[in-house]
Amino acid sequence: MLDPRTPILVGGGQFTQRTAREGKLAESLSPIAMLEKVARLALADTGKADAVTRALDTVAIVRFTADSPGDQGRLPKRMFRNPPLSLAGKLGAKPRHAVYTATGGNTPQWLVNRTAEQIANGECNAALLAGAEYIATILGAMKQGFNLNWGQGEEGDPGRDPEEIGEQRAGTTEHERAYKLNFPVNAYPLFENALRDQAGRSPEAHLKWLGEFFSPFSKVASENPHAWFPTYRSPAEISTPSEKNRFVGFPYTKYLNAVIEVDMAAAVVMTSVAKARELGIPESKWVFLHGCGDASDIWFVSERVNYHSSPAIRTIGQKAFSMARKTVSDLAFIDLYSCFPSAVEIGCRELGIAPNDLRGLTITGGLPYFGGAGNNYVMHSIVTMMDKLRAAPGKFGLCTANGWYVTKHSAGIYSTTPFEGRWQREDPKSYQKDIDAMPHPELVEKPNGRGKIETYTVVTDRKAKRFGIVVGRLEDGRRFLANTLDDNQTLHWMMREEVLGHVGTVTADTPTNQFRFA
Repeated sequence: MLDPRTPILVGGGQFTQRTAREGKLAESLSPIAMLEKVARLALADTGKADAVTRALDTVAIVRFTADSPGDQGRLPKRMFRNPPLSLAGKLGAKPRHAVYTATGGNTPQWLVNRTAEQIANGECNAALLAGAEYIATILGAMKQGFNLNWGQGEEGDPGRDPEEIGEQRAGTTEHERAYKLNFPVNAYPLFENALRDQAGRSPEAHLKWLGEFFSPFSKVASENPHAWFPTYRSPAEISTPSEKNRFVGFPYTKYLNAVIEVDMAAAVVMTSVAKARELGIPESKWVFLHGCGDASDIWFVSERVNYHSSPAIRTIGQKAFSMARKTVSDLAFIDLYSCFPSAVEIGCRELGIAPNDLRGLTITGGLPYFGGAGNNYVMHSIVTMMDKLRAAPGKFGLCTANGWYVTKHSAGIYSTTPFEGRWQREDPKSYQKDIDAMPHPELVEKPNGRGKIETYTVVTDRKAKRFGIVVGRLEDGRRFLANTLDDNQTLHWMMREEVLGHVGTVTADTPTNQFRFA
């Protein structure tokens, strides 16, 4: 017999706004209006929109990227005081809880896992989870000096602050920020070059392989009407540097980087089985969360165990599959978080999925092609997963999510097949402590002496100015961060020849340490 407290997903909706790309900024919906659009789509998808709206006791919004901690450049912060309450007002809903999450690409899946737990524990009966990214329009308006008039009236300030939930710790230390590791385009290439070392490929061979690895993602995006770039790109097009496809953080060309300048929104509705029956939501709409897990790797990039693994992904995979009583071979659909290739590669390694798995590694097209980097991409993958599973009853699908810099991780295993027994999420704190206690290298902020390169990247900005970032080890095994000399000869050599394992001298300097090759 199906436990009436079992949590289920009963509605989903997503929307991609193309007004900024079409030069029609005046027609762009505000973030709250985007949230309202996808919320109404998700509510309509339940088949009982009015009844479900009245029943909502929780409205939760994934934090807007512009509201994330740290330097967001020109992006205006907190234009909207309480997005979940503003959305509830638009819908005519009266939730007890108006919730605004912490930052991180892991957040949508984490929010589903947390809400499922609350439903199973009787703390929630019906919830609307939604998120939106609007950087394409806001940047377009700023570049053109166009006044969007967002954040006016109750939409901007409904009268009180939201409940804030989740881990809102900064993703980097002050020392890491000195090396610009707070920018994902600089940090993820460090993982990629470490993975290349594990694969035993030369820089040239690995770049070619990266094109082959991510071209299938673009093929999926080309067939997805919600994709920001619904364009197929061949392996050679992705891996060949060009005027339109410059290097960003070596070895990544532009086509291997997540697309953050998008306008996209997505939402899901969750209830208990009992509430769904009470509201008359057809069972054909029900999707069950069979397994889940949430964990973080050792928090700061400079303190990781290494740059080719993720104990946290390995752990949440074990927890999710154990809870679902399934294995990787039982999956029909897979969506691995794909901000950069290294995130997918590490996910594959830790979950036991082949990089060339015939089932594919994305159902949306991935963040470089489908778009949606920031905080809310995974809400789109969950909605897409719901659609696929409803069309293939009894099949199982996996969504993974990643926040910061291979830092925060969440996973969910879904199916229309009913969950058997009492639904219970294992407290993530019970296994997080083991990850935090893992041995890892000590970081020296002011190193001096001989050192060896553990991993590295060469960053190229839009004006073709380059600089090198090195993660290295001193002879006693302690780790350091450093920049290399910024002469073109050195930087070009670092992008052409094998640099991993090279020995040199590091000196503590101002504002950053300097590494000189022997």
